[in-house]
Amino acid sequence: MKDSEDLKMPRPVRDSQSEMAEIVLPNDANPLGALLGGRLMHWIDLAGAMAAHRHSRQYVVTASIDHLDFWVPVHIGDLVILRSSVNRVFHTSMEVGVKVWVENYLLDNCQHVSSAYLTFVAVDAGGRHLPVPAVVPESEEQQRRYEDAGRRRENRRAELERRRNNLR
Repeated sequence: MKDSEDLKMPRPVRDSQSEMAEIVLPNDANPLGALLGGRLMHWIDLAGAMAAHRHSRQYVVTASIDHLDFWVPVHIGDLVILRSSVNRVFHTSMEVGVKVWVENYLLDNCQHVSSAYLTFVAVDAGGRHLPVPAVVPESEEQQRRYEDAGRRRENRRAELERRRNNLR
């Protein structure tokens, strides 16, 4: 059983840092042998959820994902590395950053494929939102991501309000 006081204690970003690796197989690719964008999106969601789960120590659900750009192609046989961590916590939600790399181990090179920001919400088994402990940035880079996450949240809220007004 989780100690409720332990669940409330702020945690450093490093506690949420996660890494996963996937080899691109033929089932992951289009007829040209390039990784399907939807498959990469799935992996990004999984990598983000790992970081959110590690931080919150609760079930988490994906609430949103910012836009994705795909900068370099990924091919069958390539190794995809996804690194994620919690950038900032709000009350029940967390912004998680995911950075994706492709490693061609035969050519010994690594390239940045994509980056994404996802929002996850901690929930109980009934789907009710749960409070999330604060995240503590420890490096200058983590502090920059923490501050940037606050600006992105404001932008997301403004965009949501704009879309709601357009539906009226």
